[in-house]
Amino acid sequence: MKATKVLIYSILFVSFLVVLNGIFTMKETQQGLVLQFGDPKRVIQKSGLHFKIPFIQNVVRYDNRILEYNLPIEEVIAVDKKRMLIDSFARFKIIDPLEFYKTVGNEANVRNRLNSNVISSLRRVVGKVTLDELLSSERSNIMDRIQIEVNDAAQRFGIEVVDVRIRRADLPEANSQAIFDRMISERVKEAKEFRAKGAEQAQIIRAEADKEKTVLLAEATRKSEILRGEGESESIAIYADAFERDSNFYSFYRSMQAYRNVLGEDGTTMILSPDSQFLEFFNNSRGQ
Repeated sequence: MKATKVLIYSILFVSFLVVLNGIFTMKETQQGLVLQFGDPKRVIQKSGLHFKIPFIQNVVRYDNRILEYNLPIEEVIAVDKKRMLIDSFARFKIIDPLEFYKTVGNEANVRNRLNSNVISSLRRVVGKVTLDELLSSERSNIMDRIQIEVNDAAQRFGIEVVDVRIRRADLPEANSQAIFDRMISERVKEAKEFRAKGAEQAQIIRAEADKEKTVLLAEATRKSEILRGEGESESIAIYADAFERDSNFYSFYRSMQAYRNVLGEDGTTMILSPDSQFLEFFNNSRGQ
């Protein structure tokens, strides 16, 4: 009776192990292959519960999400002979687990293959463009060309290259310093040209201003001379008319004006003889 129970329990335990080994689950983020002695028998791309032959078959799982691979920094030469240090990365996805298993086997191997493919394509495409194009909005088109080339080569591995991008493109230290020096010299040259052009414009403006000043002064002098002449002519006419009307009063008035101008409030001291003609009106209004 005890032996029968032991046998039953043993059979149940073995059956449990067989069933347990024959059942496996595939997550939503996974896909894989059922292998029998290393030979692929089935492709599993649906999540959920699956079955296999216990102890004979085994399961290999792969990630079905987009995977990222950071490439090592690589030095490339552009078409304008400028060296650049390219820091790039690639994103890929396993679309054919069977072909992936046959060609590369695992992600480590495919990353090594991608590394060589991306770098060779990067050298080839970047070698046909200039540094200015790579650093401009044209970079997106350049990366698309690299992606197409890498994707064509990667399809035989059962993967799809989703994206290839450049994080940054730097110049080597020696090249950077040389370019900085050249940029400084170019800016200094431009500054000198701007200063020279500014000095030339200033000279032109100054010459025009001096010319206008000379013209204005000449015109003003001409008008002032004309006005002065007209004023003096009118003044002489007035003096002549006044003299003709009353010569004594004219003489008296002119002498009074002379006294006011000479004997003003500025403290001027004059020593004159009492018989001086200048003081003739100090005796009386008739100069006597």
